[in-house]
Amino acid sequence: MSATASGIPRQAAPPPASTDRLPLPALLALATAVFVTSLTETLPAGLLPAMSADLGVGESAAGQTVTVYAVGTALTAIPLTAATARWSRKRLLLTAMAGFAAANTVTALSSAYALTMAARFVAGVAAGLAWALLAGYARRLAPPHLEGRAVAVAMAGIPLALSLGVPAGTFLGHAVNWQTAFLIMTGLTLLLLAWIAVLVPDQPGSERAAGTPLRAVLRVPGVLPVLAVTLVFVLAHTILYTYIATLLDDLGLGSSTDTVLLVFGAASLLAIWVVGALIHRRLRALMVASTLLVAVAATGLALWADSTPVVYAAAALWGLGWGGVPTLLQTAAGDAAGDAADAAQAALVTLWNAAMAAGGLLGGLLYNLIGADAFAWSALLLLVPVLAVVAAARRHGFPGDRGTAS
Repeated sequence: MSATASGIPRQAAPPPASTDRLPLPALLALATAVFVTSLTETLPAGLLPAMSADLGVGESAAGQTVTVYAVGTALTAIPLTAATARWSRKRLLLTAMAGFAAANTVTALSSAYALTMAARFVAGVAAGLAWALLAGYARRLAPPHLEGRAVAVAMAGIPLALSLGVPAGTFLGHAVNWQTAFLIMTGLTLLLLAWIAVLVPDQPGSERAAGTPLRAVLRVPGVLPVLAVTLVFVLAHTILYTYIATLLDDLGLGSSTDTVLLVFGAASLLAIWVVGALIHRRLRALMVASTLLVAVAATGLALWADSTPVVYAAAALWGLGWGGVPTLLQTAAGDAAGDAADAAQAALVTLWNAAMAAGGLLGGLLYNLIGADAFAWSALLLLVPVLAVVAAARRHGFPGDRGTAS
């Protein structure tokens, strides 16, 4: 193992790719892993009224099923990533997804709030371990000049979860029950385990279990701005998204929650396509545009939420802004960190889920203290420093022209 000029140890390079084409079957399996973990994290957003009724708690307490999931990820992503650094990537992913399936099954079968919260915590632990390795895994499976697009394919699972999964889960919650939605997640995960076992090539772990010290990663130029943007942007999004069903109920649009989420998710799909096509050349412009689009959407919901057309337009703009953000941030973190990309990804996953946990908690407090009107205003205020940091990090973190880099 050699070292870079910054003193960060360089991991052994993976075997060179034998083709100039993306390994789509493998990358789509990773995208499916992103899909089921992302969907399971946010699934309660469309099911809060039904979950709170069945579990015998208020909607703000039911919203903490998102918070505890994120806490499980935030607390364990970095230490578990370090502890399993020597594991082969395929073995680690299979282990994480098996634990995820078990936790979702318990969630579906539980009728006790405490047990549900415990199962959600375990699911968050398993998902965090998977998330910390997925972006790096995707990059290592692709030829060097296609690494950015490989990450975009893998991260496409997020807008798919938002465009198809959450609305479908909301529909199932209304048509059958919310438990069925979680059982379907278990079934998808079992199918995914077979897919990974058969079609995803393995990659070795690190040479040393200790990995790169976090303090060394944070000294790399560009890493801190990306992590700061991750924390605040995800916090803004989560406050609004976790309680979207509650907000729409307050506006008299509760029966349209699945349709609004479908509009949001369809716009997210368009965003991920645009980001996948342009990320290797226009990362900075895409990040600025994403921030502004979500800010405009929050403004619409804050000022004109009593207009149904504005709500749908805001959902579309929100999706266009948010859909590519996970790909943009993970690519920016990987590029900035260089040889310490795996450690940077673990830090990003930790902050991402810390923000989701804080968003679920803060959203619940805002709802109890102020009401549903607070969600959009809070998101808008948080996006101001996000835009400022992106604008300032033009040399490192969010460069203006990445040329032919991936």
